[in-house]
Amino acid sequence: MEFIIDNECINKAISDVNRAVSLKTTFPILTGIKIIANNNGLTLVGSNSDFIIEKVIPLMIDGRKVLEVYNPGSVVISAKFLSEIVKKLPEKIHIKVNEKHLVTIQSNEIVTNLYGFDAEEYPTLPQIDENKHVTISSEDLIEAIKQTVFAVSKSEARPVLTGVNMSVKDSRLKCVATNSQRLALREVAINSNVDGTFIVPSTSLNELIKIINNEHSVLNIFFTDRYMICKSNTLSFFSRLIDGIYPNVSGLLPENSKTTITLSTNQLLKSIDRACLFASEWKNNNVHLEIMNDLKIQISSNSSEIGKIEETLNIKAITGETNLNISIDGSFLMDALKAIKEEEIRISFGGSMRPILIEPIDNLSYLHLISPVRSY
Repeated sequence: MEFIIDNECINKAISDVNRAVSLKTTFPILTGIKIIANNNGLTLVGSNSDFIIEKVIPLMIDGRKVLEVYNPGSVVISAKFLSEIVKKLPEKIHIKVNEKHLVTIQSNEIVTNLYGFDAEEYPTLPQIDENKHVTISSEDLIEAIKQTVFAVSKSEARPVLTGVNMSVKDSRLKCVATNSQRLALREVAINSNVDGTFIVPSTSLNELIKIINNEHSVLNIFFTDRYMICKSNTLSFFSRLIDGIYPNVSGLLPENSKTTITLSTNQLLKSIDRACLFASEWKNNNVHLEIMNDLKIQISSNSSEIGKIEETLNIKAITGETNLNISIDGSFLMDALKAIKEEEIRISFGGSMRPILIEPIDNLSYLHLISPVRSY
């Protein structure tokens, strides 16, 4: 194998696939990056037990030749040393691999030799049916993940709750995450010729949004029995799925409420942020909400050692009962408010010990549910 490549291009590709490489694996070959050169371009692959990243570098980018392949072939090179060496090289990089997997990396007068692995021993990528997929913009997918993934459970006691449930039906993608105390749900319109429901680990999704953040492209999503695959023109991300049955959350959503109020999203977020300074003494970061004089809501918290904070916000609209008194986990409420882009929200209350429902005004595709906490 032999090729010459622009150092900036290969640096970026190595950085992307390196996210999937673990140095703690018991399989030495998985500490490396697989490189495949052919007449169409260069492919780099990094893999661990949770996800796989594949990055393609074409011969030309924006009309500029960035890669010249002289001899096709493949090899696996230590990710740690490849990354450290390549990012320190000044000019175009010339890489040659002989039949004994000895890798020579040259840039100007700098020459480095590394011992590689036989690429045939590297795990093969999951097979996918190219005809069955979901099509979605990278922006929509990133937003759907960001607005739900924070609500997953941090406990491994129920593994299915550590992932986001992604269900595809009737050209809609629904993402749901819950830790049993809160729930985030986001729906997105998609093009799809496949239906199904899949649980994707939150760790994989957090990595996915980092590497597609600058893609600005249309993505195709494929599902197999064990993997979700997200593909753009130059990037493929394979995430293992979590086995199990996700709980049916539709019955958790309240059908009616005793009180519904409309508030400024940003004003409420800032108020809750201030209240949380005094809420850390409580196990559940208790923040207290109480309607005052029908037109204002009081937000307060207290600490036996620090003191107390309280403030009132104007209610833009209110329907139903006006005698509301409830304690909420302030950090959960802040997470929900940070994920909402709309300027105003509607909060529905079913009672002092019933979950509150948070919905952006003029956006029926996103909601958040938070269970109250005891204030004693």
